Amino acid sequence: MSGMGPGDLFLADCPGRLAFDLISDKWSAIVLYGLSEGPLRHGELIELIGGISRKVLTQTLRRLEMHGLVRRHAYAEAPPRVEYELTPLGATLIGPIHTLTEWARANGDAVLDALDANSEPTSR
Repeated sequence: MSGMGPGDLFLADCPGRLAFDLISDKWSAIVLYGLSEGPLRHGELIELIGGISRKVLTQTLRRLEMHGLVRRHAYAEAPPRVEYELTPLGATLIGPIHTLTEWARANGDAVLDALDANSEPTSR
């Protein structure tokens, strides 16, 4: 990795690309942020997030777990109880996700205005 310039961070197999791959999925950043206050069960995440199917939430949690960002903890109880929580590595993404959220709050209207302006039919 030494000798890489700033533009190289987004080339294949580089750190910038990995970071964007991890959070660019529609639900990953939302699930991570949902877990930022502490461990939650699958059903609690469904209610908190809204609009995500159980199947997609399960797939998202598995992906985040594989990447070391979320920990799954199954309790030996009857009925079985499973909770998900951020790992220390996953917690390091909450700051950047919060920054993106603040950007969206500050600039969301401008983005929507641009979309509206570009979707209006042009006169010929």
